[in-house]
Amino acid sequence: MSITKEYELRGMQEASHAVATTLRAMREYAKPGMSAKELDDFGGEILNKLGAKSAPKLTYGFPGWTCISINNEVAHGIPSAHKILQEGDLVNIDVSAELNGFWSDNGGSFVLGEDLNGHNKLVNASKRILKQALGNIRGGVRIADIGKLIETEAKKSGYKVIRNLTGHGIGRSLHEEPHEIANYYNRYNLARFRKNSVVAVETFISTASTIASTEKDGWTLTGSKGGYVAQHEHTIIVTDGKPVILTEMNGIFD
Repeated sequence: MSITKEYELRGMQEASHAVATTLRAMREYAKPGMSAKELDDFGGEILNKLGAKSAPKLTYGFPGWTCISINNEVAHGIPSAHKILQEGDLVNIDVSAELNGFWSDNGGSFVLGEDLNGHNKLVNASKRILKQALGNIRGGVRIADIGKLIETEAKKSGYKVIRNLTGHGIGRSLHEEPHEIANYYNRYNLARFRKNSVVAVETFISTASTIASTEKDGWTLTGSKGGYVAQHEHTIIVTDGKPVILTEMNGIFD
């Protein structure tokens, strides 16, 4: 969507506050020994209190309020009762929701407790690269050039990117134009970021795989060549200068 009226800006701010608040609270609530379902139910309670509806549940009938992916899971992890969080796990929480007709999306990977398995290097690279990407987005910039930046920075850090998972437009529904804000340079994508448009930009920084494949449960994605992936995502408004980061809340990406 494009922001053209004050009530649209206010609506996006409120929806973005809901997902960012939920993500921050879930991250702080996560503890070793807790099930992913327990963590997800906690997030669902927050969304409900804020009057927001889970976007994956509302749009796709996803079996959870949020997506919780652990270790080798890349994205869309089902928050089941059998999935128990452990010290040192690489955890990704992706929260997207609808509030009063406006949709927003926010996600982040982090290491639970002590970094026993050395995942923090990957997590920090993902955060840094997203920050660099956002700093280069403005009206008129080619979407493919941001993908090139993400892939180039990933390679500099010794990583790859997942090529079949992308950022997207958002606002009046979960996925809108542009449908592919990729993490690599696609020379055939001639689209440009438009001023006042709302988009969700996300990194998928990988240690081994470049393609995410769907598991037998029909939801969970894992790397086709194994390894680990860190993802970070913000919903932003594109401007002539620095973007307005709607889902930015202190502490999430520090």
